[in-house]
Amino acid sequence: MAEQAQEHKTGWMIYGAYGYSGELIAREAVRRGLRPVLAGRNAGKLKALGESLGLTWRVFGLDAPDTVSHALADMRLVIHCAGPFSATAKPMLEGCLEAGTHYLDITGEISVFEQAKALDARAREAGVTLCPGTGFDVIPTDCLARLLADKMPDATHLDLAFAGGAALSPGTAQTSIEGMAEGVAVREAGQIVRKRSGYTTRDIDFGKGAKQATPIPWGDVSTAYTSTQIPNIRVFVPASPRTLKAMKRANLLRPLLRLGVVQNLLKSRVRKTVKGPDAQARAKMRMSVWGEVRNAQGQRLSASVETPNGYDVTTWGPLLIAQHLLEGADAPGYKTPSLLMGGDWLRGLPGVGPVDFRDEAAARD
Repeated sequence: MAEQAQEHKTGWMIYGAYGYSGELIAREAVRRGLRPVLAGRNAGKLKALGESLGLTWRVFGLDAPDTVSHALADMRLVIHCAGPFSATAKPMLEGCLEAGTHYLDITGEISVFEQAKALDARAREAGVTLCPGTGFDVIPTDCLARLLADKMPDATHLDLAFAGGAALSPGTAQTSIEGMAEGVAVREAGQIVRKRSGYTTRDIDFGKGAKQATPIPWGDVSTAYTSTQIPNIRVFVPASPRTLKAMKRANLLRPLLRLGVVQNLLKSRVRKTVKGPDAQARAKMRMSVWGEVRNAQGQRLSASVETPNGYDVTTWGPLLIAQHLLEGADAPGYKTPSLLMGGDWLRGLPGVGPVDFRDEAAARD
């Protein structure tokens, strides 16, 4: 059924192509000799980008499901780049299911992963692959989680972490504003639960000595559970004492931050002031990704890997997965990156260093 649904489809699309990450993906696609259709709401921006890249473009919004499915009718696949995905993922997902179009995006939002996962049965029936999180959120962490789980199949706890310089893009900054209103998300006994920001810390060695780190609401709280079935999951980032104090103060403001008028005001400011890092700044950034599993017997295994900056991963990640699907991979239903591509896929990705495993129990003896 999946092959029949794709027979008449000749193209693929980048939606939100004139946004910060969308444009990076579009330019990299052309550099690789690929010919996506550019799409989004703004005709002027699409025309300018399309003419500069020699690509066709298509103007449509995400307000009406029929409009979306009609615009995707001849598309085999869409890379959805128009955030915040909490507002845009649902209509694009529905449009893809209706049109029989594979769905990829670059979200890191837990709610979007859970939403896509809930559509698994419908996606299988439609012969459609739904794979959100095909950028830095969550390729490196998701693949590392799979590699660790494969080495310790009886793991009950998984901690993930990442560190490195990374200026925010406008879309990421807007998503962060939404996250501030919700606090930290972790998975406990298989369920996603909310905690106060800065509620706990642990020391993590990213390769240059231990750093204090604290949990954040990162997508792996959803995706790593799907990929590994480990019931207890947290995702950490380094946090100085000053940062921790600020996070704890922010807990007091959460009722205010939930107000729509406050959210809109902060997001409007972001759109006017945040531009995202340029190529020179991105070239100087590297990310360190770390993970640890432990089982009921107290055995622990950790792994670490260095990757390019998050925006470079978010540029080539969705394109590599898109090519995999466009070349005929048959994987209908909801998929995480590691379930679609395999955990070991991480080792061969552009600019990714070797994965260093360490048996923590043995290291202490």
